[in-house]
Amino acid sequence: MLATSLTAAVVGVDAHLVRVEADTASGFPKFTMVGLPDSAVKESESRIRAALRNCGYGFKWDRRITVNYAPASVRKVGSSYDLATAMGLLASDGALPARGLGSLLLVGELALDGTVRPVRGVLPMMLMARKQGLKAALVPTLNAAEGALVPGIEVHPVASLVDAVELAASEPRRPPPRLPPSAAVAPTVPIDLMDVRGQPLARRALEIAAAGSHNLLLVGPPGSGKTMLAKRLAGILPPLGAEEAIESTAIHSAAGHAIEGLLGARPFRSPHHTASDVALVGGGPLPRPGEISLAHNGVLFLDELPEFTRRALEALRQPLEEGFISISRARGTLRLPARFQLVGAMNPCPCGGASGAGRCRCTPLQARSYRSRISGPLLDRIDLHVDMAPVSFEDIDGPVGEASADVASRVRRAREHGRALRTGPNHQLSGLELRRAAALLPEAQELVGQAMRGLGLSARAHDRLLRVARTIADLAGEGAVGAGHVAEALTYRRCDPDTIL
Repeated sequence: MLATSLTAAVVGVDAHLVRVEADTASGFPKFTMVGLPDSAVKESESRIRAALRNCGYGFKWDRRITVNYAPASVRKVGSSYDLATAMGLLASDGALPARGLGSLLLVGELALDGTVRPVRGVLPMMLMARKQGLKAALVPTLNAAEGALVPGIEVHPVASLVDAVELAASEPRRPPPRLPPSAAVAPTVPIDLMDVRGQPLARRALEIAAAGSHNLLLVGPPGSGKTMLAKRLAGILPPLGAEEAIESTAIHSAAGHAIEGLLGARPFRSPHHTASDVALVGGGPLPRPGEISLAHNGVLFLDELPEFTRRALEALRQPLEEGFISISRARGTLRLPARFQLVGAMNPCPCGGASGAGRCRCTPLQARSYRSRISGPLLDRIDLHVDMAPVSFEDIDGPVGEASADVASRVRRAREHGRALRTGPNHQLSGLELRRAAALLPEAQELVGQAMRGLGLSARAHDRLLRVARTIADLAGEGAVGAGHVAEALTYRRCDPDTIL
């Protein structure tokens, strides 16, 4: 007898519907799994045998049993197929009505005693189920809160195989329990811009970066506040919208992170400089999202930027421009979202004393080699470059800086001003849309031309200069871009690694 149950496979950050076809027939006893299952899926036979026996189901194994995971072109990885396979086998044996499985998504790993254990990627699975028109899903109890984040689909928590069978066989199916609303996940330790003393230029650049989602590079000696400023960027950014929150949370779910609720604050990722290019951009034998995808709709902070490998840094160039990363493998191409805001921090030289109060101990060759680790094309994609001086005693002993809430209110007003004038955010403007949005006054047009000729700016740098000037005008609440806005944008423009002092 043939029975079909439904489950899902997570590939990258997206889920795909998988039909588990279980067939039992007379013949020489043999259990066969087909449909490109990996070792964890094949090992489910032992888990399912023990679970069925310990739950009291007298399933007969002395016949030919075939389980097919369709589509066969998608590799099946992990243990989330256990529950769907066990339920399909019971339906093929007549112990469960097969019609009850046609519109029900089954997700979970089985323990030997029949307990249903949690799995990764439940949120993207529920998003896929809703898109496919499924009305209900059975998920492990510990994943129920995550699954319930998606409206429009009934999520039933099940603690054991027995619970799952009872729910699938009941007609009509009892309504799912009311789960408490999941609170948005916020930063555990509140940090505020008022903690940063001095550095008015860097604070201004941080505000511009937040208002226009621009990439930022902070250059200064150790202890000048680069890391403190970078960590406070997320606190002045607008909160995630509803769709952004679901999108970002689904990526973290697919990566196997524990999900307690929708992300409220924008993601802030700060990988160590020893991270490989695969860890940074994603991929691997079983492709997983990397740090740039986990920072989607948020901030990626790379401290000690020149200490990252050249290969890892160069891998950022495509996603910085396009907002996604394409990973090509022999089995196909995987596209992962990667629309993030890059913030880099670095010393001016290996010892850090080039712009500090102390004497630099590096030779000119050492300093040049250190700065050249960041290529010109990558610097060209960073909109704002800020040189930071050491913090003086007067700064430390002086009044506290402006609070994050005050800066965030100006950032919000600037973004609202921009939305009233154009459709897309500043950092995504290009072509004719950029020319219309960044309409230059005559003196501003002349200043841009002088900068192009005198500084040798590339076409990409020209467009990024206009975007930054447009953001500065938005912060000022002005419609046209004037010479003052362009002049300020030019103070943050640098394209030659050797000019980092």
